[in-house]
Amino acid sequence: MNYSTLTELYEQITSTSKRLLKTKYLSDFIKKSPIEDLDILIRMVRGKVFADYEEEKLGISSKIILKVISLSTGMTAKEVEDEWKKTGDLGIVAENLVKTKKQVTLFSNDLTVNKVYDNIRRLPNIDGHGSVDTKIKIISELLTSAKPAEAKYIVRTVLEEMRVGIGDGLVRDAFLWTWFGNELNINFNEEKNVIDFTDEERLAYNKYSDNIQRAFDITNDFSKVGQLCVKGIEAVENVNLEIGNPIKVMLCPKVADVNEAFEKLGSPIQVEYKYDGFRVQIHKSKKGVVIFTRSLENVTIQFPEVKEYVEKNISGYEFIIDCEAVGFDEKTQKYMPFQHISQRIKRKHGIEELSKKLPVELNVFDLLYYEGESLIKKPLNKRVEKLESIITPIPKKIVLARKLITNDANEAQKFYNQALDDGEEGVIIKKVDSEYKPGKRVGGWVKLKPVMEALDVVITGAEWGEGKRSEWMTSFAIAIVDEFGEFLEIGKVGTGIKELEGQSDDVVTFDKLTELLKPLIIEENGKEVMVRPHIVIEVNYEEIQKSTTYSSGYALRFPRLIRLREDRNADGASTAEMVEEFYYGQK
Repeated sequence: MNYSTLTELYEQITSTSKRLLKTKYLSDFIKKSPIEDLDILIRMVRGKVFADYEEEKLGISSKIILKVISLSTGMTAKEVEDEWKKTGDLGIVAENLVKTKKQVTLFSNDLTVNKVYDNIRRLPNIDGHGSVDTKIKIISELLTSAKPAEAKYIVRTVLEEMRVGIGDGLVRDAFLWTWFGNELNINFNEEKNVIDFTDEERLAYNKYSDNIQRAFDITNDFSKVGQLCVKGIEAVENVNLEIGNPIKVMLCPKVADVNEAFEKLGSPIQVEYKYDGFRVQIHKSKKGVVIFTRSLENVTIQFPEVKEYVEKNISGYEFIIDCEAVGFDEKTQKYMPFQHISQRIKRKHGIEELSKKLPVELNVFDLLYYEGESLIKKPLNKRVEKLESIITPIPKKIVLARKLITNDANEAQKFYNQALDDGEEGVIIKKVDSEYKPGKRVGGWVKLKPVMEALDVVITGAEWGEGKRSEWMTSFAIAIVDEFGEFLEIGKVGTGIKELEGQSDDVVTFDKLTELLKPLIIEENGKEVMVRPHIVIEVNYEEIQKSTTYSSGYALRFPRLIRLREDRNADGASTAEMVEEFYYGQK
């Protein structure tokens, strides 16, 4: 397929704000696409060349793209930078300058999707002396042959900043329309921008939608889900876990007290400590042990001791476990808050020394797969029973999460109080026969904490400071994410951030945030800066208020930064649905 065909789809989708019309455009595109190119096309539609769980990262900076555009168009570096200052979007810069480029390529061919995909996928594997020049050459090869609009989206794909609005929810619905539209009698009224459904048809639509979403939550790869859809809804329903392919972890909504937990879950319940650590999903196979964060990042290298604990203390050749890694002080043996150990997640050097300085204990609480069998549809008590039979606990290395099974609200309350006394965040309360539902925040689990739920938000912009703070960004625009993957602003935060470096690496300063955000700048207008959504922070706040100022429709009253969430990707931020739930819950 010519890349221009994909570019036309991007332009179509950006031309409308109507979600159903976007879904139609994407569905029509998939229907006309060659089946043999499906995997690549689905990734490229989302502006990606790697699955979410793959380790390769493009990591191409704006500076490199400036050089690429200069080389490809014959413009001087100053001309390219001046255009960037005007537009604030390097994709548009490429589009504009390709239209007027000074160099004329005599032997350029029409670009294909496969050519663009293959060139971009090569980039992460190029390193060593001269690697930057090689990367510039590979991207320039594409831009030299590109038409203006093609150049725009090539640059945006390389920078991982598509600005098209094709989120996961849109892809899921487009799959539904493409392969099951006739089966479900989807009748889209384009003039009225509605689907004419009977109640029965709507229920069937929602069921299919849930199945496709579940398949994505298990595979984390829409290319794989697309291949399942081709085979039919039964293949989608029967998607299975694969060792080495992380699934989205099960989540849980908040309840106000123990009594509400019983009302939602029934009786008996399982009450577990909610640890102040970070969630890890661990896979073991004949190839070895692999450790993933909840954002699907492979951190096996960063936690060699955890790998060793799993190898030595859990019996079995193949399994997937869900756990919480909790840091503790090597001298006092007391547990430490997450921010003290979060620096280990990104560390690439000095790992052995840091593992001794900031050790972790692995608290294991669920078994999702064992010896070739998926267990996620089995009841919780059966999964835990099996888990307990295969693990040999060793305190401060690997243990089973502390839990209580009870029918008694008073007992549950005492256990909750004990968790708080022990310095934990609260408790997770589970229905004893609940299934494991990847990516879901509804179902058989809830959480109970004593304070208003903090939010994980994405920084989307900032302002340069004044006076002695002029070299720092000091006021940060923060956003949540909707079901279609779009970022909706919910306020600005400037408190909870230190001016001076502290004694600990986990202190968040204005200087540290500024350095993290500088490479992500995509537009500057005076003191205001727009950045690519990438850095996730946890904030607390006094209250959630309705607001017409921010695109989410809500605003956080007195937000305060608590910590960096280095274990989260931008698309793993708190959702609009959660914020709405919290808003009404606080009343």
